[in-house]
Amino acid sequence: MPPSPPPRLVRHGLALLMGLAVAGSAQAADLWTVTRDALDNDAGLASARSGFSAVEAGRDIQRGSLLPQLSAGGRLTHERIYASQGNGFQRELPDGAGFGIPDEENYNGLGLNLEASQSVFDATRRARLETAERQIDREALSLAATEQQLLFDVAEAYFEILRAHDILSARRSQETAISRQLEQARERFEVGLIAITEVHEAQASFDLARAQRVAAESAMQVSFEALERLTGQRYESIDGLAADIPIEPPEPLGRDDWVSLAMSNSPVLQMAEAGVEVARSELEVSRAGQLPTVEAFAAYNYADNDRSGVSGYNSSSQLGLRASLPLYTGGTTRAQIRQSGFSLEVSQYDFEAQRRDTVQQVRSLFTRVSNDVETVDARAQAIVSNQSALEATRSGYEVGTRNIVDVLNAEQNLFNAVADHAEARYDYVLGLLRLQQQAGLLDAESIQAVNAWLRSEQAVSLDLPDEANPDPVMNIGERPQPPE
Repeated sequence: MPPSPPPRLVRHGLALLMGLAVAGSAQAADLWTVTRDALDNDAGLASARSGFSAVEAGRDIQRGSLLPQLSAGGRLTHERIYASQGNGFQRELPDGAGFGIPDEENYNGLGLNLEASQSVFDATRRARLETAERQIDREALSLAATEQQLLFDVAEAYFEILRAHDILSARRSQETAISRQLEQARERFEVGLIAITEVHEAQASFDLARAQRVAAESAMQVSFEALERLTGQRYESIDGLAADIPIEPPEPLGRDDWVSLAMSNSPVLQMAEAGVEVARSELEVSRAGQLPTVEAFAAYNYADNDRSGVSGYNSSSQLGLRASLPLYTGGTTRAQIRQSGFSLEVSQYDFEAQRRDTVQQVRSLFTRVSNDVETVDARAQAIVSNQSALEATRSGYEVGTRNIVDVLNAEQNLFNAVADHAEARYDYVLGLLRLQQQAGLLDAESIQAVNAWLRSEQAVSLDLPDEANPDPVMNIGERPQPPE
């Protein structure tokens, strides 16, 4: 049986549309606000929606070929006869007027025709209609996959900004701390307490910290652009991630359970399966080229002219059936059947490849998210341990048992641990969303659940550098109109 869009995807789409309808304009740019902007303004999603409408129109085209066809035609002519044949029995007209049929004659003619037809049996047209139906199923799943991909892309761009902000904060704090350490080293050198080599060590660490800070600022700037590309909007700030988000293993807890969910719900996998049905329908179209066609028809013809010696008009009507059977097409039909058969094999292999890829991706993501739970906890503990190590190293430096290199390394280890902890938190959030996407479960409810982890009091400023002529907001504009 050909696949149809799963009910869960339909429910997800309805829930998403309902959320968009009831959600009002919010002042704070949280994840849900940004997601709604992207759903309204992303050019890729708009293109996918228009593509789905185009495929739906293709079904109407194929259906129309099976409905009654009515055509009318007419002609208006001017004819001139330059010579006429005669015979020996024609008599000559008096006064030298010649024979009864002139050598040259001009006259006007009028003709009208009306024809109606109805397909009685045409396997090719019916197979094409079936193919159009299967293409709609595939395009619906493609649209669902595009929507899920956009939901993840928006969340990824959003949290990449927060990630870049947290890392930038750590790098700025690191630069400040090492700057103070460099200043102290210079003061100690001036009074002869340390050698110049320690000053150079502090300077090298400061230069490295500054380079890391500049790289973090660049990453933050790039993250602005990624979000703007998806939404077409610029925001003054976005809500930050709470410090106490629930870091828990994904539910259900079994890896095989997630694989089963993906086999039932993944729109990407179901789209590949729908592609098999499309290819199978196209094979039926090729096979139908060997079958006869039968059509009922009715026709009416009318003809009149103003020719000399002719009066009245001619009319005729027809009602009947006509049939045709292709006997030999130069091998074209058989070649099309072979071609469609190979295309079906391609789609079947593509489906199997997508199935294996989905299984592998779900298993890997489940393992990664499960490990991220422990990683976040370990990174948090590493901050505590590195803080204690830094305090001990500083105490040893004050009493002369440690040198400045030890202190600088301890400080860098601490801020690296802070940055690593931020990385682990955002890796967990995005990994969880990616797992839901691969399993076909990512929807508006998933975004709103993550949105509940955000806090407006921890908002991150998205102020861009001052520009004399800032670029306009990237709005996709009004919907294009089809050609008339």
